[in-house]
Amino acid sequence: MTASTIGMSAFEIATLVRSKQVSAAEVTHEHLALVKARDGDLNSFLQISEEAALASAKAVDEMIAKGEDPGALAGVPIALKDNLVTRGISTTCASQILKAWKPPYDATVILKARAAGAVALGKTNLDEFAMGSSTENSSFGPTRNPYDLGRVPGGSSGGSAAAVAAKFAPIALGSDTGGSIRQPAALCGIVGVKPTYGLVSRYGLIAFASSLDQIGPFARNVKDAALLLQVIAGHDRMDSTSLGGPVPDLLSDIENGVEGLRIGVIEELIDGVSPMVGTALDSAANSLSAQGAQVEHLSVPAVKYGLSAYYLIAPAEASSNLARYDGVRYGLRVEGQDMNETYVASRTKGFGPEVKRRIMLGTFALSSGYYDAYYGRAQRVRTMIIDSFRKAYESFDVLLSPTSPTTAFELGAKAADPLSMYLSDVCTIPTNLAGHPAISVPYGEGENEMPIGVQILAPALGEANMFKVARALERGAPLIAKKLFWE
Repeated sequence: MTASTIGMSAFEIATLVRSKQVSAAEVTHEHLALVKARDGDLNSFLQISEEAALASAKAVDEMIAKGEDPGALAGVPIALKDNLVTRGISTTCASQILKAWKPPYDATVILKARAAGAVALGKTNLDEFAMGSSTENSSFGPTRNPYDLGRVPGGSSGGSAAAVAAKFAPIALGSDTGGSIRQPAALCGIVGVKPTYGLVSRYGLIAFASSLDQIGPFARNVKDAALLLQVIAGHDRMDSTSLGGPVPDLLSDIENGVEGLRIGVIEELIDGVSPMVGTALDSAANSLSAQGAQVEHLSVPAVKYGLSAYYLIAPAEASSNLARYDGVRYGLRVEGQDMNETYVASRTKGFGPEVKRRIMLGTFALSSGYYDAYYGRAQRVRTMIIDSFRKAYESFDVLLSPTSPTTAFELGAKAADPLSMYLSDVCTIPTNLAGHPAISVPYGEGENEMPIGVQILAPALGEANMFKVARALERGAPLIAKKLFWE
């Protein structure tokens, strides 16, 4: 290998591998070596699949030697959030209750990434069962921010975000239920995408809240994120919520600029953000305006109720989904004197505090006498939010907001205050409730020189315009001057 591939984009690596200027095996060895050398400080990976990764890389090189095309991600290292099931490799959801479970099948997105030539390096850390905004709720210890080891990377997909930011892999997969891709992307200074609900198969994603969960990409640039989304998108008969129709072309129009596009800045999502985040949003709006977009402020009134509705709907669905972890079929089993004691003991030992908190909240919201007052009303609010967005998109092509109200906070700063932690997702949650796509793009630095993210929102299946605006925003974005912890 003549030059290091660390820090290269997915496009660059795939081009070099296809042209035989570097082998997939060399790329994989180099990235694995960096993970081994540096991740002890970061804790972004829960496990490294070295043998499987090298076997995948060898298969890519053999295809190229035969004159075959291994795919759009030929030899590109990828990190996988550990709530995506992987055949024969532990999938824990960062929970003791699944600590030793090895699934008998692969998630659809993993099969698609592998078919496109990607090389999976291992499974990344997360808040237990994807419940959290800081990756401090993992039962295997917190992940740290690559720009400041004393700060959080965001969550719940903090391991994947940190791994990409630290250059351990150019791309990664995460899941987003209320902001769990976009918020850590913002805090780690990378790109994170929540696609339209149903555009990407959820088969093999361990469920948190099934009407909200969606798998999406992390990358260090917008084009790599678009490439990975295009690879994993498409109908899957194994997922009843999967959308039909062709996979959208996200790359052919991505460099064509924003001339004439109508962009609205959401007033309700500016309230309460830190001054430097607000300044960055203003700068982003001005940049898009200077590039020819029509930028105006607008009101989307119902989004201010998003947080309240989400923290009834998501825990209610979690309460139902997590009922299957009972110590009987798989996962942790703690014996009691009878089955009821076994259930209680297994779940008491297996689940962490935040998961228990949300199960209890959701069970209460679904209980007799409270269902209509809480869960039913939250669903009506969700309909209001969908209607508010529908009206907004009658006048605007895309919308703009902060991704997170603050930059990365210190480890432990919000751990004892769940409400303060929940507020970290106030800007991202409305999109999940609506089922629409959104992307976070890094836009300079804020408090403590930590990265800031700006969010672009689009209507359902509006990813092509969303990526076009994101690329324009990226072109004019201030650079992140702060160095990674190992540089």
